[in-house]
Amino acid sequence: MTKSIIIIGSGLAGYAVARELRKLDAERPVLLLSDNRADFYSKPMLSNALSTGKTPDSIINGDAVKMAGQLDIAIRPNCQVVSIDKQNRMITLNNREQLGYEKLVLAIGAEQIRLPFEGQGAEKIVTVNDIDDYRIFRDLLVDKKSVAIIGAGLIGCEFANDLAATGYQVNVVDIAAQPLGRLLPPDAGAFLQQKLGALGITFHFNASVKSVDYAGEQLRLMLENGAAIDSNIVLSSVGLNPRIKMAQEAGLQVNRGIVVNRLLQTSDAHIFALGDCAEVAGKVLPFVMPITHAARALAATLNGSDTPVHYPAMPVMVKTPACPTIVSPPEAGKAGEWEIEAIEDGIKALFKDSTGSLLGFALLGKAVAEKIALTAQLPAVLE
Repeated sequence: MTKSIIIIGSGLAGYAVARELRKLDAERPVLLLSDNRADFYSKPMLSNALSTGKTPDSIINGDAVKMAGQLDIAIRPNCQVVSIDKQNRMITLNNREQLGYEKLVLAIGAEQIRLPFEGQGAEKIVTVNDIDDYRIFRDLLVDKKSVAIIGAGLIGCEFANDLAATGYQVNVVDIAAQPLGRLLPPDAGAFLQQKLGALGITFHFNASVKSVDYAGEQLRLMLENGAAIDSNIVLSSVGLNPRIKMAQEAGLQVNRGIVVNRLLQTSDAHIFALGDCAEVAGKVLPFVMPITHAARALAATLNGSDTPVHYPAMPVMVKTPACPTIVSPPEAGKAGEWEIEAIEDGIKALFKDSTGSLLGFALLGKAVAEKIALTAQLPAVLE
C-alpha cells in the first residue's frame, strides 16, 4: 500500500478523517492503524455512563471489522508503530514490518497526566482515558461505596456527578479554590460547587495530595494540609498531555503538541496531525467540535484541495446534570472583565472587553437557555 494514506490512531480524530475522506474519494486506499482493538465509540460518554445506564460494551458503536466495512478502509488493530522514516516515507511496526505511505496522519491523542505521589498505595490510583481504562474502572466499582477524585476540572466534575448520582460517596481534591477553576469566575464556581455539593459530593479546595497509602481495605489520601481521606478507589483526573514522542523521535517540530499549520500539516509536507495531539496556531483543543472541524478540513486537503482549518466559537457543555453548565472561555491573555448576573436558579457570566464586545461566557443552571444567542456574538476561535 505504498500509495495509501495511513492514519495512526483509532479515536474520534482518526475515524473522522477516514469518514470525511471517503465522502470525497471512494477509491483512495486508506489504512488505519490502532494500538488497541480499534473500537469506535464516543469518549465523552465515559464520564456519565453510570447514570445513563451504559455499560462499556453498550458504549461501543462498532468494532474494527464493522468500521472497516462501513468506511471501506483497511484497519489493523493491536498494531504498534515504533518509528517514522519521513525521508523515505515509511513507518515501522513493532513486528518490524515496514509500510510506505503517500501521506501520513497522526491522530494519536493525549495521555493522562500522572502526578508522582508518595506512598505504597499510589500504584492503585486509576485514570480513565479510553474504553479499556473505563472497563477497569467499572470492574473496580463493583461492591464499592466510595471514590476519591484528584482534580476538579471538567472531567473530574463530570465523573463526580455521575458517581454521586448513582449512590457513591465522592470526595474531590483540587489545588484550585473552586470547581472548573480555569473556566469559571468565582461566583459561577461557587454556584456549581453548591449544586454538586447538594448531591453529597465533598470538595477539598486549595489542597493537594501528598501521599496515598493503604488503610486496611481502603486507600488513604494524606493532604498537604494534614487532612486525610479514606476511599475504596482513587481516580486521578488532572488533565492531559498531547502525545508527541512519536513525532519528536521522527524529527518533527513539537511544542506542547505536534506543531501544525492551518492545513494541519507538520514540519514535514507529507505528515499531518489533528485532535488532542496537535497544536494549531498555538492552540491545543481537546474537544469534539474542534476535531470535527479539523477532520473535515484535513480530508479536503488530503484529497488535493488545500483547506485551512477554521474554528468558529465552540462552547463546551459540561455533563453535570446537577448543574447544567456551558462554557466558552475567553482566549488566554485577552483583556476584559466578567459581568455576573444571578438569575432564578442560574448564573450568567459574560466576559467583555473595554468596548463591550463579548469574548466568552459561562452559563449555569437555567441560564444555559441563552447559549445559542450568546454564541452568535462570540468571535471565532480561529478565523
